Amino acid sequence: MPRNSNTFSLPSPSAWWQQVLHRAVHRMWHGAQRAGAVTAERPGRLRFRSIGPGTRLAFPQGTVFGEPWIELGEHCIIAEQVTLTAGMMPGLDLGPDPVLSLGDGVVLGRGSHIVADARVTVGRETFCGPYVYITSTNHSYDDPDLPVGKQWPRSAPVTIGPGCWLGTGAVVLPGARLGRNVVVAAGAVVRGEVPDHAVVAGAPARTVRSWDPERGWEPPLRTPPPVPIPDGITPGQLRALAEWERRGEG
Repeated sequence: MPRNSNTFSLPSPSAWWQQVLHRAVHRMWHGAQRAGAVTAERPGRLRFRSIGPGTRLAFPQGTVFGEPWIELGEHCIIAEQVTLTAGMMPGLDLGPDPVLSLGDGVVLGRGSHIVADARVTVGRETFCGPYVYITSTNHSYDDPDLPVGKQWPRSAPVTIGPGCWLGTGAVVLPGARLGRNVVVAAGAVVRGEVPDHAVVAGAPARTVRSWDPERGWEPPLRTPPPVPIPDGITPGQLRALAEWERRGEG
């Protein structure tokens, strides 16, 4: 008699062991993420010039070297596989001053890179999406007969002002100077100076929107401003509202 596929049956022993293994692997991985995170209280092998309270480097970390010349402010969020380097290679003496500085509240998305051979400063509360690349050094190609990778690179300091937002995959090149509250579109390649309250996009990046104190945004924004959260609303109430909306859509 053919077996009814809808009939309830217990999982086979092999399926049961797969479930046990699945849970065990995820439990161990979450434990490794908690234990491997770097904080001011638990720096592990990394000895930064300074690391503020509340700052956390998620595990696994990316390439990190030159820590004595790297300053991390308070309450920074540094996601998995983020590269932070000072100097062209490990083991160099870079002098008495910091080379790479992150202000308080900086967020670096997963897989981002900050490569600081010359001075790189990221202002407080600047948020970077995943895979952002910030570098103070670039290859040179002056000699047409020598492979580009063997030519001595050019370096120039990079400054990113406070309150900026760099979208996914944005690239900031040597010598760039971003003002306050600058928005860099996803995939943009930024060089040179960007004024305060500008929106830049493209490769090379150009200004596509800017703020004027008298006329506001030019060109005007196409979307209405978001509705702010009323005063007095608790996180629990927000979670309950999100759950109510989710059930209403189901």
